[in-house]
Amino acid sequence: MAPITFTPLYMDRVWGGRELERVYGRTLPDATTPIGEAWEIVDRDPEQSVVNSGPFAGKSLHELWSHHRGEIFGEGLPDSERFPILIKILDSRDDLSIQVHPPVDKADELGGEPKTEMWVIAAADPGARLYVGLKNGVARSDFEAAIADGTVEKAVHAIAPQPGESIFIPSGRLHAIGAGLLIHEIQQNSDTTYRVFDWNRMGLDGKPRALHVEQSLASIDFEDFEPGMDVPNGDVLAECPYFRTSRHELADGALLANPDPGRFTIVGVVEGALVSTDNRRFVKGDYLLQPKGASPLVAECETVALQVEMPG
Repeated sequence: MAPITFTPLYMDRVWGGRELERVYGRTLPDATTPIGEAWEIVDRDPEQSVVNSGPFAGKSLHELWSHHRGEIFGEGLPDSERFPILIKILDSRDDLSIQVHPPVDKADELGGEPKTEMWVIAAADPGARLYVGLKNGVARSDFEAAIADGTVEKAVHAIAPQPGESIFIPSGRLHAIGAGLLIHEIQQNSDTTYRVFDWNRMGLDGKPRALHVEQSLASIDFEDFEPGMDVPNGDVLAECPYFRTSRHELADGALLANPDPGRFTIVGVVEGALVSTDNRRFVKGDYLLQPKGASPLVAECETVALQVEMPG
């Protein structure tokens, strides 16, 4: 089968901007709203990726996963009600809240969903920072005191990432994306976020955004000190029970195929362009689903692509 493409969903965020328009040539919902997230691949209620061309045009990702799983995705995949992976592109023109996602063993108790994710840095302004984990020596009591006096950022470890680098964010890791970053995010299908600190700012409605201090304190890994950006294992950037993400640097004319012909992958173009056998061209910022048995994509020039698989 040919690649399957979906219409992105755009989310306004107080920390967002217009980089999706400037860098990727996207047509955003209006001319001024700060857009922080493009949901490229999603199967949630009510957020749904909808196929925008080809024989499945008009069908949602949920319909494909529910009624065409073997045909499109392959066999031996999780017996989940919804497609288990969610992929976004994030545009942070301001700092995101310092936050955490509940770990598996605490999510039900807290009324949320676990969320392990990873970030691939597509662009970084000079001085841009990620906030990940705690500074060495910060104990839970120190962190609680920082919450009380509004200085949480002083307790959190900061990293200066470079384009092309990546970092794995397991559930329970304290984190925030700083201003000036364009990021590809691959994650479990979850939308549970506990904000512990929001830089003492107002939301788009002029009111402080809700914080979730009790849930955050129950979720944070207080033994997670000063992690660094990840070192790839060959092409593999991250591998966990929920997804495997690889980064491929392709010469002009090189092929990018599904590693297992009997299983699907999701492909994102970071730089350059890929062409399918039905002569469709996919450029920087595009995501597509390569069904099982799909013919390889061909690099039209020097190209960098992400390929996401589902373990199992």
